[in-house]
Amino acid sequence: MRAVLNTGRNISQGIAVEHKGSPAYQAAVSVCHMNPVDLMELGIDEGEHVTLTSRAGSVVLTTRAAESMNRGEVFVPLGPYANHIISAETHATGMPDFKAEPVDVVPTDESVRTVWELMESIGGVRYDH
Repeated sequence: MRAVLNTGRNISQGIAVEHKGSPAYQAAVSVCHMNPVDLMELGIDEGEHVTLTSRAGSVVLTTRAAESMNRGEVFVPLGPYANHIISAETHATGMPDFKAEPVDVVPTDESVRTVWELMESIGGVRYDH
């Protein structure tokens, strides 16, 4: 399914932001909010995984049904998971396009990586708080 990705902050993410290695933070930012009809058309239930692929990369996320989402749109909270699919291109503004990014959404049996695994995959190093 082709969709339009929007990113932004959410309350759950804000509560856990001080502990970015914690399970609470991962649960808050490793999700893809979608219209329930889009989930149905993909043949999956809320809580199953999808791979979102953009021109910048791809990432596996857990689905959340959201009646407030328009069909054909998905929302991913800002953070390490969204950063894997948002292009670094800033069009000379210094700010990437965090809205209206075209993505492909495909159901998957792959697991969602932890924040640490995701960061290490691009050369990051674990640290203790």
